[in-house]
Amino acid sequence: MCGIFAAIGDADDEGLTRACEALRHRGPDAHGTWRSDNSAVGLAHTRLAVIDLSEGGRQPMRGGDEQVVVTFNGEIYNHKALQRELEARGHRFRSRSDTEAIVRGYEEWGDAVVERLDGMFAFALWDGRRRRLLAARDRTGKKPLFYTHDHGALRLASEVKALVAAGLTPRLDESTLPFLLAFGYVPAPRSIYAGVAQLGPGERLTFELDKNSLQIAPYWQPPFRAPRTSDDYATATRRVRELVVAAVERRLESDVPLGAFLSGGLDSTIVVGVMAKLLGRRVRTFSIGFSGDPRFDETRYARLAAEAFGTDHTEFRLEPTSFDLVDKLVWLHDGPFGDSSAIPTATISRLMREHVTVALSGDGGDELFCGYLRFLAAEALERIPRAIRAPLPRLGARIPGGYSQHSLAARARRFLLAADTPLAVRIARWSGAFAEATPDLLRPELRARVDADAPLRWYANLLDGNEPALQRLLDHNFRAYLAGDLQVKVDRCSAGQALEVRAPLLDTALVEYAGTLPGGYLRRATTTKRILRDAFADLVPAPILTRGKMGFGVPLAAWFRGDLAATLRDRLLSPRALLTDSLRPDAVRALVDEHVAGRADHAQRLFTLLTLESWLASLSASAAPRLAMSERA
Repeated sequence: MCGIFAAIGDADDEGLTRACEALRHRGPDAHGTWRSDNSAVGLAHTRLAVIDLSEGGRQPMRGGDEQVVVTFNGEIYNHKALQRELEARGHRFRSRSDTEAIVRGYEEWGDAVVERLDGMFAFALWDGRRRRLLAARDRTGKKPLFYTHDHGALRLASEVKALVAAGLTPRLDESTLPFLLAFGYVPAPRSIYAGVAQLGPGERLTFELDKNSLQIAPYWQPPFRAPRTSDDYATATRRVRELVVAAVERRLESDVPLGAFLSGGLDSTIVVGVMAKLLGRRVRTFSIGFSGDPRFDETRYARLAAEAFGTDHTEFRLEPTSFDLVDKLVWLHDGPFGDSSAIPTATISRLMREHVTVALSGDGGDELFCGYLRFLAAEALERIPRAIRAPLPRLGARIPGGYSQHSLAARARRFLLAADTPLAVRIARWSGAFAEATPDLLRPELRARVDADAPLRWYANLLDGNEPALQRLLDHNFRAYLAGDLQVKVDRCSAGQALEVRAPLLDTALVEYAGTLPGGYLRRATTTKRILRDAFADLVPAPILTRGKMGFGVPLAAWFRGDLAATLRDRLLSPRALLTDSLRPDAVRALVDEHVAGRADHAQRLFTLLTLESWLASLSASAAPRLAMSERA
């Protein structure tokens, strides 16, 4: 886990220094800067030392003739194999650092080095001889990379706050608000900041300074729409197990203390169980529980797994959080977001960092192996003729709105109400915040200026195709929810504590194989992750093996009706609330009143609005979205 920054065309020492300071939380162990002789190019780096703690691993790192310089964030899991191959070709390595494999690899293979890297990464590499920058982001989007391109100059950074520190004036891009409200995030290539873009997962960027030529292209595509494997079920099950074990083993290399998240769910239990067998010693594991609603507390399953594998287990408990933490999370995310599980993710990351520097997680299991019931529900509805589906929403409307969206009645109501809608709307309703209700939340004058239907069109385009529904759903979820929400949350919440998180279940080889498994290998009736359960049936304790998915949520609904109700009203219903420049005050008040009174569960929506208000307030002193928006009105 590190922080990177690059300025091409307008580098200055002060800007590099400020960018470094803004990224220090990502890499507290060291920082460094480099500028070209003509001062047109500068790179900066803040380091979390994990592999090769010596000075040999410092960045920015230069190549043999010092014409190639790189700043890199992440881990390259196949760096030793690359080093052996490159040494056989005559390259001499100066360190054990995985960063050097990128530099030497570029000197040997040029831009094609990106395809050879297996890991989580974002990097910016300057080739002084060609006066050209190469930047890339890993295949699943674990590591972020934001950039601005203006007046012949390019700047890139791990976080937007580094771009701001180097001189960017932060302004709201109001056209992205519908995406935030619909899904809780703004997907690449856009961001909520005007003039700031995101490099997408699996993309490579090149910039030729003298031509002011910027090009972006994918170097990898998710495999879910590829032809299905011909392996029979028994062979595929063995192969899944082999790939998972190999993925965990690749992620155990560390020169600093290492541990694991243990939620008590299937995925993290498998990762911890494999770790324990491979290491042959006690693994440090950590879990978190919640007060306010026992349905969100998985700690009893985490303790069961910890006992089964003999781990050194630490359990934390989270009480109703203050809004100070929400403000901190908005700062970490550089903006608003709609995933309230960032609260426990940030909290457990902070507590874990007191004991370890690297942690393995179970992220990715649901995305690869069909772990969400909404996939099965959506797939089932696609098989039902339209004439049969048409009356189902009327049945759903007869089920009262629930006190909690997690109740069986609430789930049935959501399923039936969306039964006759297009697939994209259905998935947006079941997994997003406001979904197709977004236009009704916007002020009329803003709605006239922005495309409020763009989010659902984006969803529909991702889901379009002739492949079976489950393949399209997995591909869509991988590109949308995983990349735009889950990966962002884990990176920002862990980076804020200088904790490096590795996800074996998002290993490249595993993804490329699991993505070709037939649907019947992934689910049977209402059982999800069928092949993963069978692959590790001898390892996982039976109560965990057979339980359904719970999700890493927090009891926000109860908190917003109890300890946090007054603050909720103060933040969102105040005459000084900045979000009412964009949103209808009466619609916001209705959401708060309905939720606090227990007539509906709007917790996810209200959390999204709280983070939006917090972010707008953070900008108000230095540009104010009010001013930026009025200038465009």
